[in-house]
Amino acid sequence: MTTATATATATAASSPLSRLFALGRAETTLLMRNRTALFMALAMPVMMIGGVRSMLKQVAQHSQGLDQHAAMVNGVTGLILMFVVYYNLTAAYVARRGELVLKRLRTGEATDLEILAGTAVPSVVLALLQCAVLGVAAAAVLHLPAPVNPLLLVAGLGFALVLLVALAALSSAFTKSVESAGITTLPVTLVAQFGSGLLIPLEVLPDQLATFCRALPTTPAFQLLRLGWFGTDGSAAATDFAGTWAEAAPHLGLAAAWTAAACWAARRWFRWEPRR
Repeated sequence: MTTATATATATAASSPLSRLFALGRAETTLLMRNRTALFMALAMPVMMIGGVRSMLKQVAQHSQGLDQHAAMVNGVTGLILMFVVYYNLTAAYVARRGELVLKRLRTGEATDLEILAGTAVPSVVLALLQCAVLGVAAAAVLHLPAPVNPLLLVAGLGFALVLLVALAALSSAFTKSVESAGITTLPVTLVAQFGSGLLIPLEVLPDQLATFCRALPTTPAFQLLRLGWFGTDGSAAATDFAGTWAEAAPHLGLAAAWTAAACWAARRWFRWEPRR
């Protein structure tokens, strides 16, 4: 399927759902043909598991009571979302803009939101599948308990996906080429890895630094994931289903605020065609 065919297929649909499906199917075809993007989406998160485990072992030597299993599951889940959704989607938006696909799609029936969401469908679906596989494998191998609050788990995943899609759209506005996506996405990726508890759990950081990191854009959603599964974000003892809601309230508020801000910024600065 060529880019022109993908565009025609997407715009030929009549309902919002069918247009979204057509856009997602066309984008999936393009993703499967891009070996670099496919490698980043499939192999990179798997390769990071060993790095996360090694780092957590080093941290545990200087921190008593660290739940390495909870930290590792939360960290790898966050890395999957960062690489598969944020980085991969930033490159996809830049590539489609450079090929004038986005500009042509806007002349059809699809709305701006449908175009952005349709382009994100393959990355989001792939990330969800990888997270599901990770969850099942971790539960079986590490003998982890069932999620304490599945609703918070779903909420954290939902906030993370919407936030990272919006950040990808925003980052693409400052990315001139697909090759430079690795540079423009680096600040957000590093902040998430080292400031949102993915590589270094926040509970081992000094109190003031940990408090600051909990307010970063990507932290609340990732903390909700950990809180929903393990009943704690690491800052207090694990609690039950009812108790998790009180602990989750600040994370829910911050996640909603950062997600709304990212969506507004993406809508404000997203570029639909290359600079001239």
